[in-house]
Amino acid sequence: MANKLIVESSPHRHKGVFTNNIMLDVLIALLPAVIASAVLFGFRALVLVFVSAAFSLLCEYLFNVITKTRQTVGDLSALVTGVLLALNVPAGIPFYILLIGDFFAIIIVKALFGGIGKNFANPAITARIVLMIAFPSAMATFLEPFYDTVASATPLADKSASYMDLFLGNVSGSIGEVSALALIIGGIYLLCRKVISPIIPLSFIGTVALISFIAGEDPLYAVLSGGLLLGAIFMATDYVTSPVSDRGKWIFGIGCGIITALIRLYGSYPEGVSFSILLMNICTPLIEKIPGRKPFGAKEAGK
Repeated sequence: MANKLIVESSPHRHKGVFTNNIMLDVLIALLPAVIASAVLFGFRALVLVFVSAAFSLLCEYLFNVITKTRQTVGDLSALVTGVLLALNVPAGIPFYILLIGDFFAIIIVKALFGGIGKNFANPAITARIVLMIAFPSAMATFLEPFYDTVASATPLADKSASYMDLFLGNVSGSIGEVSALALIIGGIYLLCRKVISPIIPLSFIGTVALISFIAGEDPLYAVLSGGLLLGAIFMATDYVTSPVSDRGKWIFGIGCGIITALIRLYGSYPEGVSFSILLMNICTPLIEKIPGRKPFGAKEAGK
């Protein structure tokens, strides 16, 4: 057979990195937060994570079967979405509400837009916002660590927690966002594995800290409390819904930080991380159009 020149689109050199490899690294990075949630909020937190992950996989599997499309549960993206959504809810939330969130994330936000790579926003973030609006009481009833029935305000609301409590997670809040230590360990793992770039987390967190300082608030408290670390490390860095270029990442992270800080300072919600990420997800296509470096050898139109 004569030699043939095979021409295909990039990339032309494969590094052996697949979607399921990346998602597996994200799951490993989330393990410290999952373990911390179990230690702080008990066995029910583990059940929430397991049920959410399993139902997310089931939703994606059944959708692919019903629509007769290629089965994609093996890429583990649905599993990551289920775990992330579970980590974004209170320990005492009814299971049916969490399942509604899983369905919305997998079917409405992801599958109906064409599956992974085509969704316009982070599925877990969008589902959390839907649950906050549809079930505000359930999503705002936070249990204190080590107590099954004692509800209390989050550190963002009462601002009375110590730095050590915030760092270790001995505060009320969503089960996966309270322990800064667990989230930082996961973030370091992702950085070491080069799964995420440090640009978005650093610009996001740094902007919130700076605006908090300018506004007379405690910047360290602002960073350690609420869902900032969980959102900045694990959800704002989503490959599909965040910019590809470094310049775009800086704009994205700073935008998330500005919106989060403004909602925290002046909004009716004590927390603005989810809203900021969703709004910047929507802006990502516009951010990507901001002129960057000119490709080597390229000429401007009309010249």
